[in-house]
Amino acid sequence: MNRRSGRHLGLDVRAEINVTSLVDVAFTLLIIFMITAPILQGGVEIEVPRAPAAPLQASEGIVITIDREGGLYLDDVPVTMDEFDAAVVQVIRRRDAEMVYVKGDANVSYGAVLRVIGKLKEADIEAVSLVAEPEERGRGG
Repeated sequence: MNRRSGRHLGLDVRAEINVTSLVDVAFTLLIIFMITAPILQGGVEIEVPRAPAAPLQASEGIVITIDREGGLYLDDVPVTMDEFDAAVVQVIRRRDAEMVYVKGDANVSYGAVLRVIGKLKEADIEAVSLVAEPEERGRGG
């Protein structure tokens, strides 16, 4: 009897998981993702011209971007003008997209944007829209 009571006086062994460190790691990862997520969403960095426009809903269609140097991007993937014809048709069919948005940098030549629109028309893509930065309301000018 003395031996049994001696065992119970010591610390009992329990098979438990220490959740405190697990929660600390989870919160640290959450903070890291909250900080890095906006950075990763950027896409192609361009300066879009200002005009009266509604905000773009990129999930509705395909975005074609023309950067300052005339580089062409199909949904953030760089393509050449030669690859563009076949690639845009494949992406539209795969995604079943109804709209194509052309987003040109404010400093790119007008001819580069027209070439892209012309290629879209040649591929029988009629639903094309130009993207602009919404103008600030209340500015005199």
